Amino acid sequence: MNKQEILEVKSLINSPKRIVLVIHYSPDGDAIGSALAMAIYLQKKGHIVHILSPNPFPDFLKWMPQSDTILLVSNELERCEQILQASDLIFCLDFNVFERTGLLQSALKASQQPKIMLDHHLYPPTYFDYMYSEPEKTSSTAELIYFFIAEMMEDKHIIDKQIAECLYVGIITDTGSLSYSCNNDSTYKVLQDLVSHKIDGERIHQLVYQTYTESRIRLLGYCLSTRLTVLDEYATSFIYLTKEDLERFNYKHGDVDGIVNYGLSMINVRFAALFYQKEDRIRISFRSKGDFDTNVFARNHFEGGGHKNASGGNFYRSMEEALEVFKNAVKLYKNQLLAPWE
Repeated sequence: MNKQEILEVKSLINSPKRIVLVIHYSPDGDAIGSALAMAIYLQKKGHIVHILSPNPFPDFLKWMPQSDTILLVSNELERCEQILQASDLIFCLDFNVFERTGLLQSALKASQQPKIMLDHHLYPPTYFDYMYSEPEKTSSTAELIYFFIAEMMEDKHIIDKQIAECLYVGIITDTGSLSYSCNNDSTYKVLQDLVSHKIDGERIHQLVYQTYTESRIRLLGYCLSTRLTVLDEYATSFIYLTKEDLERFNYKHGDVDGIVNYGLSMINVRFAALFYQKEDRIRISFRSKGDFDTNVFARNHFEGGGHKNASGGNFYRSMEEALEVFKNAVKLYKNQLLAPWE
């Protein structure tokens, strides 16, 4: 945003309004943390705020403040569309294309209200009224939200413990607990300020990462013992899970989060993928080490995108075809995958 746009956004949120916060399909810790932090901030400024999530979010995020107020479009489509239509202002958080909002995309496209996009993914389009996008400089949308509140809106004094907790969750989950997308010193300065609000980092880590069910742990074991394939000649690994696999282990939203990182943890692997079957598609998570660009790979081969070392994609045919496309695509990047790196 330029200075004039910042002034216009300030004007928009400086008087009470009905504001809707929209997040993306299959929301993660960054989407949920960003939305809850923004909701609490806007409520403190006197606004009526609704958060619309296209579908359920992981159980391990349900301890977060006001998470029980999030409306699920998949459960209440008509109500959510009515709330969207009756709003005065829309914030689009942690996504930059309407297609990522699932059942809500048609209503979102048709809405005439001003739309403000706060997101850190690459290649945002130009159909938002206001855009704050820093994909190269920030770790997460949560970090952007911090700068939006503290610097752009000059409301740093409004950040309290609850807002700090939500932003902290967004940052640590979107960086794999500071294992990627975390080489900017600004990220650590933001974390320092969030911790100064007396949040309990140890407790948050336990709530996010140490509340797994037995079935989730057994699913992880099955992935590593049965569904892991290593392509040594391409420094690549992949794991796949069919619908039957997920049903066998009583899959819930969020149960596969982080599994792709196990495939990347081997010393001889530079690129890892996780394929899992949803109702209407194969969803894929990509992770990499060093300079291998998963965003380029996802965009070129799986209708996806994201960041250099962490991206996602989709495939709309069978699992067998998805894996075949992946294995053939990896061959095209052999020189990059095997090149020396520090």
